[in-house]
Amino acid sequence: MASMNNKNSIKIHENCKVAPPSATEACFPLIFFDLLWFRLHPVERIFFYNLQNPESDPYFFFLKVVPKLKTSLSLTLQHFPALAGNIVWPSESEKPLVKFTPGDDGVSLIVAESNTDFNHILEYNTLHEAAESRSFIPHLESTDSSASVMSLQITLFPNRGFSIGISTHHAVLDGKSSTLFLKAWAYLCQTSEESESESPSLLPDFEPFFDRKIIKDREPAELGIPFAKNWTEVLSMMFPVEKSNEQTLKILPFPPKVEDSVRGRFLLTRGDLEKIKKRVLSMWEKDFNREGESIDSVSVPPSKPQTLSSFVLTCSYVLVCMAEAIHGVEKERQKFAFSFTVDCRARLEPPIPDNYIGNCVWSQIVDTEPMNFIKEEGLFLVAKGIHDKVKKLGEEGVLEVAKDGFSKVVALASERAEMLTVAGSNRFGVYGIDFGWGRPVKVEITSVDRGLIIGLAESEDGKGGVEVGLVLNKHVMDLFIALFHGGLCDE
Repeated sequence: MASMNNKNSIKIHENCKVAPPSATEACFPLIFFDLLWFRLHPVERIFFYNLQNPESDPYFFFLKVVPKLKTSLSLTLQHFPALAGNIVWPSESEKPLVKFTPGDDGVSLIVAESNTDFNHILEYNTLHEAAESRSFIPHLESTDSSASVMSLQITLFPNRGFSIGISTHHAVLDGKSSTLFLKAWAYLCQTSEESESESPSLLPDFEPFFDRKIIKDREPAELGIPFAKNWTEVLSMMFPVEKSNEQTLKILPFPPKVEDSVRGRFLLTRGDLEKIKKRVLSMWEKDFNREGESIDSVSVPPSKPQTLSSFVLTCSYVLVCMAEAIHGVEKERQKFAFSFTVDCRARLEPPIPDNYIGNCVWSQIVDTEPMNFIKEEGLFLVAKGIHDKVKKLGEEGVLEVAKDGFSKVVALASERAEMLTVAGSNRFGVYGIDFGWGRPVKVEITSVDRGLIIGLAESEDGKGGVEVGLVLNKHVMDLFIALFHGGLCDE
């Protein structure tokens, strides 16, 4: 147990397992959507909540608030029993399985207390040491033979608020799935006291759908058959000393980059996004003019979009600022690439239910030249690259476009391009997850510190902006901030 005398120290009050009150065994295999993630690092998020007196008093918190959170968690797992289980890989099985065994399995839950300054944590325009958040995130266990699906940590900041940290295994839960679970837990935390049932019902929107057959029937042979071989080759390139070709479930070492790194939270308002959109579309017109295409005052060039999504605008702007900042500090790093995941639920035929629990996302590599990110017209080139990829997905289908993904990864790796990625979404509605003590005052994707990752969420004020979380080297972050804010001031 840690001392509470030092700055940012944590005191562990309880380390337990929470299981559903009654549930039958659950078991299903990972499918090709899941296998992309089965050895990658967990997705880690923290939800911070204000508390009013007397709830924030430690005695009241541990006597009243924590039991309510634990009871409602158990009731929620009654609907999501697989999340209390583990990934296993029996010797007779071709693929790993997700298995929940009643009486043995449960979700690891840590209940802790921190003396960290809660006001400091919530400050918007203040950088934080990247390691600071790690105290509020639980470890997700993995060994050669077993890997936990989910772990949780509840941390009290006395007389101010509390946080819920969640680590999830990406092979079992994509972003939409984990968010649905949290929404269901929050709903039952608010309403379970009104019900005497051992298994209170959820709203239809929160009812999980676990049946893998609905996706398995759509698995294309030309994508599924060579998948394991291709992915093993990619992992062997990334981790040459790891045993990536053996039947192991141990998560590969993607350690958090906390040494000399800082964590920042940035907001792009609707006005900022409109400004970026006008700039990109203006450059689009100039690009067509250079190619000799005529543009009259009424019509729009055939390849120029009428508008651009918040995702395209946010990612392109942040990516260019990141690439320029990294290159500005480390001149030899000048080639970049961008990979993002696409929710396939509505893109399969017929569509998959929105409440499907599992992975129904696939990574896409943007067709943008590695040097484009740091060119003068980089914002336009990257925005156009992302827009064209999304458009191609709609025209050809996500699985058709996915076929050449591995060859692109290998080609980019051979060019020594820095892979930039994105986590989260401004469409998940994370700032609406209320356990009964109000909406979160801050939501953080902590695991962006495991790579060059952009964390996305909707703006906390609900006014249509996008919140961005980053972890960068201190010197790179200083330059990023100058580029990010400077670019929004330019007209």
